[in-house]
Amino acid sequence: MVVRRMDGIHLLGEWYSCPVHTPEFNRAEALRKVCLDAVEASGLTTVGECFFQFEPHGVTGTVILAESHLAIHTWPESGFVTIDVYVCNYTTDNTDKAQKLYDIIEAVFKPARTHFQKILRGSRDV
Repeated sequence: MVVRRMDGIHLLGEWYSCPVHTPEFNRAEALRKVCLDAVEASGLTTVGECFFQFEPHGVTGTVILAESHLAIHTWPESGFVTIDVYVCNYTTDNTDKAQKLYDIIEAVFKPARTHFQKILRGSRDV
């Protein structure tokens, strides 16, 4: 019988009343750069990415990580951003890296108010 443990952490954020003049709110390439730089700075590994520019404004983007994913969506007309960071801790505890990634991007958007959820995920395969 093989017992294997896969733990992970899922960070979910809603950021309100963000200053909408930042290029990351309105331009896919600017948000892409912030996200990829933040992934690198946090010590996680990018394996793919896709960012989409809405018209007249707003961006949605995903970064596929070796450890799982980052997803982010902007609504400049409302000063609102949602972010989703999920990492697996299968062979290494990536919890601190996930939090660092989240914090770096939050600092760019400077929300006046936030709603944060941290979900511990995992399963035991017996």
